Amino acid sequence: MSVALLEHGLTVAHQAFTKQAFMLADAVSDAPCFSDYRQLDVLFPNAKFVYLDRPLDKWLPSMQMLLGRMLVHLDKDSGRFHPVMKRSFNHCFDIWRVKDVFDETHLTACYQRHQQQVFSYFADRDDFMAIDISVAGSLSTLLQFIELPLPDAAALSQASLPRISFPQLSFPQLNFPQLNIGRNVASWDEYKHPNKISANASGPDKRKFFDYRLD
Repeated sequence: MSVALLEHGLTVAHQAFTKQAFMLADAVSDAPCFSDYRQLDVLFPNAKFVYLDRPLDKWLPSMQMLLGRMLVHLDKDSGRFHPVMKRSFNHCFDIWRVKDVFDETHLTACYQRHQQQVFSYFADRDDFMAIDISVAGSLSTLLQFIELPLPDAAALSQASLPRISFPQLSFPQLNFPQLNIGRNVASWDEYKHPNKISANASGPDKRKFFDYRLD
């Protein structure tokens, strides 16, 4: 998602842990959006929200793998991850309260609860969409939703997009690139692009975050 939006001209913060990161980015694609969408909706009333849908049977092993790599860094006291990121994961996965965060029953309940809450909150709104980025043509659907022009045939045939670090990029076809494969979850850090916005960008309020609290 992040790389696709970069390649179509947006400034993108994969994660955003400061006010300034949100101010600079056209799009934020990860933490804290999945936990803070209600508060961000109030702060940015003209924003559009995209729910990345994924079948539960594919999401479960992926999340178990991801949490297996991240959990030590999400520790409330000693974890090295940013406090906003740790708070977001705890809000959605109760990582500071449950004994076995990897348990399928627990993660399934988290998945279903989050999906129900998101769909209920955004019900009947035209500034929200759900999308499965593995579906063919889904990038075209997203570009239309955020009102970005689709490239014409001539532009597609003449497109010259970076393929040095990621030869598996599917551009210029209107499908999403598949970057995080298997245990590779660091592709965003490795991908170089001038439109990337730092999650910790400093601005007038230094590196402060918003002062809202989660419910």
